[in-house]
Amino acid sequence: MSARQQPSPASTVTRHTIHSGRVKLAAYTRGNPDHPAVVLVHGYPDDSTTWDAVAERLAPHHFVVTYDVRGAGHSDRPKRVRDYTLETLSDDLVAVLDHVVPGRAVHLVGHDWGSIQTWESVTASHLQYRILSFTTISGPCLDHAGHWMQSRLINTNPAYVKKALKQLASSWYIVMFQLPLLAPTTWRLAGQRLHKLIATAENVPFEPRAGGVKDGIFGVNLYRANFLKSLFQPRERYTGKPVQLIVAKQDNYVGAQLFEDISMWARNTWRRDVDAGHWTLLAEGERLAGWIADFVTQVETGKEAAGLTRVP
Repeated sequence: MSARQQPSPASTVTRHTIHSGRVKLAAYTRGNPDHPAVVLVHGYPDDSTTWDAVAERLAPHHFVVTYDVRGAGHSDRPKRVRDYTLETLSDDLVAVLDHVVPGRAVHLVGHDWGSIQTWESVTASHLQYRILSFTTISGPCLDHAGHWMQSRLINTNPAYVKKALKQLASSWYIVMFQLPLLAPTTWRLAGQRLHKLIATAENVPFEPRAGGVKDGIFGVNLYRANFLKSLFQPRERYTGKPVQLIVAKQDNYVGAQLFEDISMWARNTWRRDVDAGHWTLLAEGERLAGWIADFVTQVETGKEAAGLTRVP
């Protein structure tokens, strides 16, 4: 839902078709392959064009990779719910890396569901050699969120229970997405209007996309395949990789309270709190690209970036 820009000669976009099992993924690269590689993973109900403003600004000094997550954009749209599990989405990321940056480690960036699914790879022991850092925006690890929710709901402190109930109220749409017919039917009947309503509420530019309605319909499977399992049977997922946690203080969907326990799971975390909404940062390509580039430089050189707070 962010504003698009015309590509500059320095950031010509190359399209790739990548096979992940039986699913074909559309991926895009910008910049010099010899530069540090940055992979941007989009959320729901978006596609890779959501990152255009950020990717254009990163491209002069980075090799930027974006791709349409299965079910979105120009990638295939499997119909079965079980084809959208976190494990499968992690396999897709590996397929993209193997194709565009074979044998290299990368800096990962995720927003919304792009962040949720990327946590799966960041906390997977067998993928640590492929990851240099992770910038997460408005997307907690579902297992971390499951542990957080359980610990608050059973707490004897009313303030903790209140936080859990507040987050549940913000996540009302997740319950609706579990219903097989309601969410897809709503998208079919009023998909473009939903996109416009979300953009208006978030105060970001609205640009209709040809596949936007289908992105909404098939993307519901992300929720149906993963949320209930992670809420009731959360796993223990750890990482020692450098993590930049960007917290949008005006986020109407992902509350800052969900990251209270992040140091239990990600032991090398840096936090940046910003006055923005869930999608606002994606429309502010220059600001967000600067924070991503600064963190990449910090990890690559050891020079600490401004505006970050180390999570104890």
